[in-house]
Amino acid sequence: MAFTIALVSCNGNKKTAEESKEAEVIPEDIVEMRSDQIKLADIELGKIEMRSLSGTTKVNGLVSVAPQNMATICAPMGGYVRKTSLIPGNPVHRGQVLAVIENPEFIDIQQNYLQARNKLKYAEADYKRQSELYKNDVSSQKTYQQVTTDYRNLKAEVNALKQKLSLIGINPAQLTESNIHRSAVITSPLTGYVKTVNVNLGKYVTPADIMFEVVNNDKLFLELTLFDKDAAQVDKGEKIRFFINNETEQHEAVVYQTGKSINEDKTYKVYANVLGKCKNVLPGMYVNAVIETSGHSVASVPSDAVVSFDDKDYIFVFDRNKQEGGKPFTEYRMIEVRKGVTDSGFTEIILPEKFNISTAKVVVKGAYNLLSAKKNAGEMSC
Repeated sequence: MAFTIALVSCNGNKKTAEESKEAEVIPEDIVEMRSDQIKLADIELGKIEMRSLSGTTKVNGLVSVAPQNMATICAPMGGYVRKTSLIPGNPVHRGQVLAVIENPEFIDIQQNYLQARNKLKYAEADYKRQSELYKNDVSSQKTYQQVTTDYRNLKAEVNALKQKLSLIGINPAQLTESNIHRSAVITSPLTGYVKTVNVNLGKYVTPADIMFEVVNNDKLFLELTLFDKDAAQVDKGEKIRFFINNETEQHEAVVYQTGKSINEDKTYKVYANVLGKCKNVLPGMYVNAVIETSGHSVASVPSDAVVSFDDKDYIFVFDRNKQEGGKPFTEYRMIEVRKGVTDSGFTEIILPEKFNISTAKVVVKGAYNLLSAKKNAGEMSC
């Protein structure tokens, strides 16, 4: 109150000769004060310091799993489901049978493979015989070439059918004329738990149908969303504390990669590995996270030196000393800045281009009083 009264008291003074002169026009970004007002406002000057500051950034995101730790399982060939006993949440291991499907085509493939394999044995023997005869000029070149072509075609056919059998889960090495199967097994390609089951007994599935989804949640990561203004504050290796479902239990992660571009909605992606095994943390969950930004040398001032006005942040710097009517005045210039990390009573500031940090004298105490004077524009002139 005393400071405000001092600001406006000059309005009650008797008119002087100077009042007859044209009033001085004070720039919008300037606040001027007399020496007694400066003392009453408790204004102190200091310098902008380069300090190593660390802080926290609050973000939201999702729990995700790496592509190699999640499997979408389909049937390589269509068929009717004859056996399955899984429900979502069941643990499975790599190679475990998830379902058994039947299809008459499985029988045809096995039959074709066995017949081609038998033909190949004869063709191989004939190929070797004709090779010897051709070397000894007993057999014609045309006969040798025909036998060679037949042998190679059969060999390719056998190998192709062998791959088809392996694809549907039948071991060609164990297949004989007496153990042809009408069914094939669908196995899990990794160890984890069943996330989705889309089949039931008797259902016909095609190669395009998703039968199961299996997830290994031993190596989860966070996909966090930051605004572009916070992009420069997060680096690889920084620690993250996160919570799920409004729980009080704290989990930890470490940033392993940051996005390389800004999205259309002005957001920025940060990825972090979840540390340890968290039983209640599952892919798809929403998380609230706090990124502990590491210290790095930045331009900083005491936090009280930064004031807010009309949703913008400012500092005041000494501009000049002057005389008016034989009285000394000091002018302070209002500089718009952007706030960064705050730590231990100091705040990072991003200054305008070409601002000279080394020579600037910043109001480190009493900045709010200067802002009050600025809001009462015109009350500083006496």
